Amino acid sequence: MEDSLQIQRFDQLPSATQFASQIESRNVPAVFVGCVKDWKAVSKWNPFNGGLDYLEERVGSFMVEAMLSRTAPVFYGDLRSHERVPLPFSTFIGFCKQHRQNVDNCIVNSNLEGHQSGESDTEQVCSAFVDTAPQQIYLAQVPIINAENEESVQLETLREDIQLPAILEEKNLSSINLWMNNAKARSSAHYDPHHNLLCIVSGSKQVVLWPPSASPMLYPMPIYGEASNHSSVALDNPDFSVHPRAQYSMEYSQKVILHAGDALFIPEGWFHQVDSDDLTIAVNYWWRSSKMSSLADHMDAYYLRRILRR
Repeated sequence: MEDSLQIQRFDQLPSATQFASQIESRNVPAVFVGCVKDWKAVSKWNPFNGGLDYLEERVGSFMVEAMLSRTAPVFYGDLRSHERVPLPFSTFIGFCKQHRQNVDNCIVNSNLEGHQSGESDTEQVCSAFVDTAPQQIYLAQVPIINAENEESVQLETLREDIQLPAILEEKNLSSINLWMNNAKARSSAHYDPHHNLLCIVSGSKQVVLWPPSASPMLYPMPIYGEASNHSSVALDNPDFSVHPRAQYSMEYSQKVILHAGDALFIPEGWFHQVDSDDLTIAVNYWWRSSKMSSLADHMDAYYLRRILRR
């Protein structure tokens, strides 16, 4: 990996001006450790400290759109692998509580079984408990704010528990979204058409990132099809006879692990694949880059010709 593409790590949040001139302008990811640790959400939404009851009380049975996957715990972007279904928020919280109870039961029974049986028996006990909770449902990209489609906003009531990071104070935000999974989840590798600040409220996420120059290794979906920003390489069982370059993709990747209070800047065009732990909650901010905002439609043909000549 080129030095110029190495992910930066900051223990203090820079100013909005410093972020724009020294970080965003480079189009390279950056981790900001503990930058949202003081959010109300970090303490109030914590599923292991009364957060599920708090969220259920705040949002109630308001209908949200959930992602239902046929390939859970892997969630692919194409419509053949998942569908969006309306679901009362309180029902999803119920799934989270059920999964947490199952995990707690698993731990208790593992301790009991561990004294009486082998490790394989203990693993079977855990599996039996945890598998009873729905694990194929994921609240993905549920809007708290959406400047482009205000009617789609579903969770505006949660906005007062989060605070706009200082680095985004001068940005024209496209949307703020909630991401919440009741069980472990994996998202397929994809890129966003906007800059992204991913903030971890509870739990942890492992994020693998590739620069746009690694696109040939990831085989993006056809540009005019649905999910064109997703890789067509299967996460769980890649077929290197179909996608031979994919076996070298990890040579171009970088990995970061985010915990509650951390944030990750993911520039537009950077592929990222995310693994989320049980009961992980995150909020992300999307905004258009200055480059995309300055592109005039009547100049598209010229820019494309210049790019093709490079």
